[in-house]
Amino acid sequence: MDGIIGLLPCTLAILAVTVGVDRLRWSKADSFPQLDAIPSVGPSGHLSSYYGAARFILHAKSMIQEGYDQYKDGFFKVPMMNRWVVVITGPRLLEELRKIPDERLSFDHAMRDLLQVKYTFGLEAQEHPYHVQVIRDHLKRNLSELFPSVFEEIRLSLNDVIPLQEKNGWVKVGAYSAAMKVTCRTSNRIFVGLPICQSAEFEELQSKFALQVMTRASLMNLFPTLLHPLIGRLLTNTPSSLRRCMALLKPIVDERLRNEELLGKNWPGKPRDVISWLIDVSSPEDRNVRSIALRILVLNFASLHTSAQSFAHALFNLAAYPQYQEPLREEVRDVIDKQGWSKESMSQLPKMDSFLKESQRVSSTSLMPVVRKAMEDIIFSDGTKIPTGTHVAVASGPMHFDSRYYPNADEFDPFRFCPTRKEVSTKYSTNLTQLSFGQGKRACPGRFFASTMMTTMMAYLVLNYDMKLENDGVRPPDEWFLMNCSPNRTAEILFRRRPMC
Repeated sequence: MDGIIGLLPCTLAILAVTVGVDRLRWSKADSFPQLDAIPSVGPSGHLSSYYGAARFILHAKSMIQEGYDQYKDGFFKVPMMNRWVVVITGPRLLEELRKIPDERLSFDHAMRDLLQVKYTFGLEAQEHPYHVQVIRDHLKRNLSELFPSVFEEIRLSLNDVIPLQEKNGWVKVGAYSAAMKVTCRTSNRIFVGLPICQSAEFEELQSKFALQVMTRASLMNLFPTLLHPLIGRLLTNTPSSLRRCMALLKPIVDERLRNEELLGKNWPGKPRDVISWLIDVSSPEDRNVRSIALRILVLNFASLHTSAQSFAHALFNLAAYPQYQEPLREEVRDVIDKQGWSKESMSQLPKMDSFLKESQRVSSTSLMPVVRKAMEDIIFSDGTKIPTGTHVAVASGPMHFDSRYYPNADEFDPFRFCPTRKEVSTKYSTNLTQLSFGQGKRACPGRFFASTMMTTMMAYLVLNYDMKLENDGVRPPDEWFLMNCSPNRTAEILFRRRPMC
């Protein structure tokens, strides 16, 4: 997050403490005694905890690791400016968390707080999430038949972001910006269809909105809750982004609604994309361009924030370990020669699947992707009480580097998840330790699409290009802010077109 990395977080943290501590400490102290039994990382006093919260802004990784090392298979808590977060450190407790129903331990309410949904998206899309049904049901059911369009957009967009070069020459490409562009165009080939998915204006809108949501939510979480209404009005850009999206989508949505009114629900030539499916499942009051455009913004945020960053991480990892490109290339070539490009063939690449999982293990976009909010007091089997309103998170980052779950956990082993590695695939449950897409019933509903898209993008690249880093084997440093890990936003990867392709 370019706008908040550096001195700005510290400045804002100091401002938050200065402006809000006198009033916030009393509201925070109300629930403080109930958490006394849970050990803290950093200062835990009514006032000193704000020093820990300020430190957490730029040192969340080391603080979470410290708690994990000290309280394995248990609980600890870390301070943020407006709340304590209780952290779970082992698979046994994670399994307990998974079984607690959402009405008691809520994913949605945790996201409302972390993403400041009231000020970034507005509550409408979360309170009426019919877009989730579209992704979970319609997209999943139709992805095999839509795969040719997905592959075409991947091929076209990758050819656009990797410029032509002289024979046997290398060309530098910004990995993060390329991943954002390709992911945006490919996702929107299914979300909104041609030609708008290739519109530079539409791509810019979606990419900027996704980044701004995370930036603004992170900034707001540096301030006391008391100040959120004021800060939210100053920071939010959702109304202007929604107006732009509505203007771009209005001709499409109006035409679909008009055709349905004149020709019936299954009118001839009706496109199979998310816009059509949103219209199909929406209530009468949501059958309008505003409601559709809002859901398209939300879906693009979800796709770009997770998939694009994960893919950029994977690109850096593959370029840092170029010796694994040929084994992946051989696997892809063998499958494509026999079956061609299809969703089914992309599911028959165990080495590629393992590589992407390993990349997510060592380069997760979040230290704690599984977060819930207690809607009532929760008592775990060891007697630990989680008071109502408390956030509960899982320390997945440290778990991914724990040798109890992954042999040689500090080593990048791209094929550790291959089926032939039975000692890993049977002993270590990916439901408990591979948490990049969330966990349980509230795991990302679009993870199947994201997985297919990333597999296809990487398969196309290894088949058609050699890749390397400018400094061989030296992976560009990631960018950390709070619990979020972004791939380096300015670093480049060198690509060379393979002569046989």
